[in-house]
Amino acid sequence: MVNGTDLPCDLLLFGGRVIDPRHGVDGEYDLAIRDGRIAAVCANLPRAGAKEVRDVSGALVVPGLIDLHTHIYHKATSYGVDPDRVALRSMATTLVDAGSAGAGNFAGLRDFVMAGARTRLLAYLNISFPGIFAFERGLMVGEAANRDLLSVERCRDVAQNNRDTIVGIKVRLGAAVSGAVGLEAVDRAIQAADPLGMPVMTHIGKPLPGYAEILDRLRPGDVLTHCFRPAPNAPVDGAGRVLPALRAARARGVLFDVAHGMGAFGFESAEAALADGFAPDIISSDVHALSVDGPAWDLLHTMSKLLNCGAPLEDVIRMATDAPARALRRDDLGHLAVGAIADVSLLRVAEVALEFVDAIGVRRDGVRLLRPVGLIRAGCWYDPVPRPWEEAPGASRPATQEMPA
Repeated sequence: MVNGTDLPCDLLLFGGRVIDPRHGVDGEYDLAIRDGRIAAVCANLPRAGAKEVRDVSGALVVPGLIDLHTHIYHKATSYGVDPDRVALRSMATTLVDAGSAGAGNFAGLRDFVMAGARTRLLAYLNISFPGIFAFERGLMVGEAANRDLLSVERCRDVAQNNRDTIVGIKVRLGAAVSGAVGLEAVDRAIQAADPLGMPVMTHIGKPLPGYAEILDRLRPGDVLTHCFRPAPNAPVDGAGRVLPALRAARARGVLFDVAHGMGAFGFESAEAALADGFAPDIISSDVHALSVDGPAWDLLHTMSKLLNCGAPLEDVIRMATDAPARALRRDDLGHLAVGAIADVSLLRVAEVALEFVDAIGVRRDGVRLLRPVGLIRAGCWYDPVPRPWEEAPGASRPATQEMPA
């Protein structure tokens, strides 16, 4: 509560619906920011002491969105995207690179991308020494398919020396990316991560290995990314039932992340899993050069797809704020407690007729779209950048148009 008649602050937001899943806050409250931190969240805050007051009526005021799976090694990899532009398009205050760089080239990601970004950037370090080095349409070479590149010692050393930005170890598994090496790649990733107390993020692709085999390797706090991928290696069986391996892994603390990307989200998988009571823990976009113009687009668009699959709004917000912050073991992120860093995302739920498409071209009609209103990063306000698929107000076409991957 705020006592007295004056609350000195730099920015006061009023009229919005504040949702802070970590602290169970959901209602119309004012939010005050001072010196880059949350100063108060309360109804009817005094405005006399605010340097700037903004009316955000009709907007959702939520903790800064965290995109746990992106590829932002911009201009140094063929598929890296501009992190600040993606952040302003998706209202994300934190982007996490998911293994674009390995021990051999992480210094470039750190010094040439992270150092100059306005957005908070973190990274999973790839177990493969060169990271994801060949990723382009018609030219994809699996970085985990060569044992000689999977140096546990080099990966561990770089992760240890960059704990301020490296949050875990990344490995990609699947016929095209780990080949005959298979599960040995995740074993090596765990060997690198375990002594450091770091989690592993594991990509699942087409078999081999299979979904259950991969999950059997993972530990509490590890992340299975692309959890709602289409068949083959879908999370559900032919009858639409969630595989027992998923429930067993969740029971021991493995986390499940959407990570849409260009080929890893299927409506049929997501709808069946949700209907069978298995929601993801985390929503991320897997945005990169081959998915940023569809089918994933960005984090907000991926969140909108889950919303239209039947996930409640409050859960969708939690899956992109509190849940990824916990996965990152960053207690300072993902919430709006007094004293927390003033990372705030302002969104609006638009009731519009639109069409969504998944990673394999399956289409679904939707009626709800999360749209950006504004972004506050460490107390500084940023306006969103244009979103290329949305029509101007009053246009007769649907609000979003997508092409199959």
